[in-house]
Amino acid sequence: MKKALITGITGFVGSHLAELLLEAGVWEVYGTVRWRSKRENIEHLTEVNLVECELRDSVSVEKMISQVQPDYIFHLAAQSFVPTSWNAPSDTLSNNILGQVNILEAVRRAGIKPRILVACSSEEYGLVMPSEIPITEENPLRPLSPYGVSKVAQDLLGYQYFKSYGMHIVRTRAFNHTGPRRGHVFVSSDFARQIAEIEKGLRPPFIFTGNLSAQRDFTDVRDIVKGYLMALDYGEPGEVYQLCSGKALAISELLEILLSMTNVAIEVRQDPARLRPSDVPVLLGSHAKFHEQTGWKPQIPLEQTMADLLNYWRARI
Repeated sequence: MKKALITGITGFVGSHLAELLLEAGVWEVYGTVRWRSKRENIEHLTEVNLVECELRDSVSVEKMISQVQPDYIFHLAAQSFVPTSWNAPSDTLSNNILGQVNILEAVRRAGIKPRILVACSSEEYGLVMPSEIPITEENPLRPLSPYGVSKVAQDLLGYQYFKSYGMHIVRTRAFNHTGPRRGHVFVSSDFARQIAEIEKGLRPPFIFTGNLSAQRDFTDVRDIVKGYLMALDYGEPGEVYQLCSGKALAISELLEILLSMTNVAIEVRQDPARLRPSDVPVLLGSHAKFHEQTGWKPQIPLEQTMADLLNYWRARI
């Protein structure tokens, strides 16, 4: 049995990755938690070994790494909500950057040689010129949010530790991903939750939105976590790979898909409070490099993803 360590295992992506690994039947799965971590996403995963660890505390991280001795590390833990990074930039930067430094230093000092995935983000690209679409891994990084800046730092730290210490680190830049368990503050999940509440008569038949013209590249989270595993199985150490669908749609189109799945008449209203200080107009990527290296490509249609997400909220409301 190989040992896999997932930081952020209680989160949206971490819980789906834990499911994938456990279903394979060849993994011991460990995950980091804090005392205040909400654990409803993994309550059904009774085989997971949870280890309390504050990633910003180097002593706590060294103890955890020494205890687990992982073969694979999937570093997913982060403050991942872009709007929160505007309100709490210093917390976002310290949480995302220091947590990763502590993990890499703990691995180095322990003298172990795990394969390490650094989960980065398409938000690193930020301001993308029309001539740069579709985005490739070679595109300039022009982040437009504190979150994007923090992910650039994580990305480059992964490269630096690979070059400096020969650590087996693969970096992935995932574009937007969604599906069941997505936090309600994220756009697709926010829309699905509002629709479920309207259907139950818990709110008036109005759905509130932010910027509907932004275009995003959406992939199902269950395809993304398969990509994360393939990145460590087949990816080249030191390389960076994009995980995306290669298709962009406006947020308004995403909303239309969800609205087509309900029989309730719902009026769309823009909420100025949901608009960001600056927004990335278009994020459309190419997964050609990753597909050539690993054979990965998305399998789950967006309509199925949206139906599963809406039914997730219908079951919870």
